[in-house]
Amino acid sequence: METNDLDVLIIGAGLSGIGAARHLQQNCPDKSYAIIEARAAMGGTWDLFRYPGIRSDSDMYTLGYNFKPWTLPRAIADGPSIRDYIRTTAIENGIDRHIRYQTQLVHADWSESRKMWTVTLRDAQGQTSQMRCNFLFMCTGYYDYAAGYTPEFPGVQNYQGQLIHPQYWPEQLDYRGKNIVIIGSGATAVTLVPALAEQAAHVTMLQRSPTYVVSVPREDHLSNTLRKVLPEKLVYRLARTRNVGLQQAFYKLSRAQPTLVRRLLLAQVRHHVGRDFDMQHFSPRYKPWDERLCAVPDGDLFAVLRSGQASVVTDQIDSFTAKGIRLASGKTLEADIVVTATGLQLQMMGGTSLSIDGRPVDMARTMNYKGVMFRDIPNLAMVFGYTNASWTLKADLSAEYVCRLLRRMDQLAVRVATPRNHDPKVQERPFLEMASGYVQRALARFPRQGSKAPWRVYQNYALDLMTLRYAPIEDGCMELSGPRSVSHTAVVSETGVSEQEARPAAKPRAARKRAPKKALPAT
Repeated sequence: METNDLDVLIIGAGLSGIGAARHLQQNCPDKSYAIIEARAAMGGTWDLFRYPGIRSDSDMYTLGYNFKPWTLPRAIADGPSIRDYIRTTAIENGIDRHIRYQTQLVHADWSESRKMWTVTLRDAQGQTSQMRCNFLFMCTGYYDYAAGYTPEFPGVQNYQGQLIHPQYWPEQLDYRGKNIVIIGSGATAVTLVPALAEQAAHVTMLQRSPTYVVSVPREDHLSNTLRKVLPEKLVYRLARTRNVGLQQAFYKLSRAQPTLVRRLLLAQVRHHVGRDFDMQHFSPRYKPWDERLCAVPDGDLFAVLRSGQASVVTDQIDSFTAKGIRLASGKTLEADIVVTATGLQLQMMGGTSLSIDGRPVDMARTMNYKGVMFRDIPNLAMVFGYTNASWTLKADLSAEYVCRLLRRMDQLAVRVATPRNHDPKVQERPFLEMASGYVQRALARFPRQGSKAPWRVYQNYALDLMTLRYAPIEDGCMELSGPRSVSHTAVVSETGVSEQEARPAAKPRAARKRAPKKALPAT
C-alpha cells in the first residue's frame, strides 16, 4: 500500500487542530503537514453540538486564539458564532486546503528504524489507507463523538415520549407547548433550560445532586467601549490578560478558602432567585472546583426559574413510566420529552490505538510530560486543555511548545524527541484530579501524571506559560536523538493527501519574514 511522508500530521480539525496548524505555519513554515478529520466538517465540538442555546461556558477572550482577536460584542458566544470563528481562521490562513475530511485515524505505529509514524486511516466507505509522518499531533478533544453517556434507567422501555441525548439533537424537533424534563445539572443542562423555556409549556431540571452555578456577563462592556478608541488587537490582549488573571485568582481562592467561596457563590444565587426559593437545589455537597463550575450568562437560568417557566427538582429516579418519570420520593414528573443531559464519555486521542515497532502501547501505563507528551513515546503530542479555565489557553501553549521542539530538533539535526523519566522519586497520580462522574468513569483508561515537574499537570496557566513557552527544551527529561541521515520529501499518491495538502503552506504576506526564534505570539 502506498504511503505519503509528512513532517507533521494533525488529528482533528476542531478548535485545537486549526489552532495547531496556524502555529505550525507561523513558527515552522518549512514543515509539511496535513489535518485528518473524522467528521464531514471542521469545528469539532462546535460543529457536532447543535442543541438549542449551545454556547461557550468561558469568555471568548480566553477561549479564542491568542493570535486572532474575538471581535463580536458577546463575550459568552453561541455555538454558530464560535464555529464561524474557527472556519474563518482556517480560511484566512489557507489551513482549509490541508484538511482531509471523513477520515478516521485507526492505528499509529512508530518505527524505530525509520523514525516515522505509519498511520492507518479509514474513510467513510470503510476503505483503509496509510500515511507516514515524523511527528503526530493529537488534537481530538477529550470525549467520544460517537456517543454520550446515558445511565441505564429502570423502565425506560416503557416511556412513550421522546428520549433525546443533547449530543444528537434532532434537527427538526418541535418542542413548542411541550412539557420537558432535563436530567442533569451540568453545563449542558443549565444551557438547555432557559433556551427551551422560551417555547416549551414548562421545563423541569431533574438533578440527582446540585452543582455550583455562577452568573457571568454575556457582554464585556469595558472591552466593547475600549474598541471605540483603541486598536482591536490591543483591546483583545488586555481583556485576555485580565480574564486569565481573574480565572486563576478565583480558582486559587476557591482551593485556599472553599468555605468563603461557597458562601459567595450561594449568595449570588440567592440574589438572582429571590428569598423564597429553596436553596437546596443550588447547594452542592462538595467544595467549589472539586467539579467544574457552571456559568450562566446574565443569570438566564435564574430568570426562567423566577418567572415560573422552569423549575428544579432534586431527587433520585425510581423508574420511567409511560408518560414520564417516577421519583424515589414518590412524585411523578410527566413529560412529552425527556432530555438526558447526563454527561460525556471521555476518550483519549479519538479512540485510536498506538504501537511501537508493532508492540501495543497501553496509554494507561504511560505518564504525561508537561501536559503535552508522554513518557517513552517518541514524537507524539496531545492537546488537553484546562479544566479550571478556557481550553484554548492550554491548546495555544501546547502548539507553541511543539513548534519550539521541532525547531530545536532541526537545530540539532535530529528526528526523535522522547520524554524519559530518570527520577525514581516521581510518584504516579491520576491524570485529572476532579470528582466529576464523567472524569471518574474514564480515569482508568487515561495516562498518569507525576508528583512533580515536568510530569505534573498543574492546571495553572502562569506555570505552563513559563514551562512551555520559555523554559529550555532540554530539561534532563527530554531525550533528543536520531541524527538525520536522509532527507524525506513528500510523496503524493492516490490514497493520500493532495500535493497542496502536503506542501508547507505559503505564509500570509505580512508574516513571511520568519520571526526570531524567541519571538512567539504573545498572550
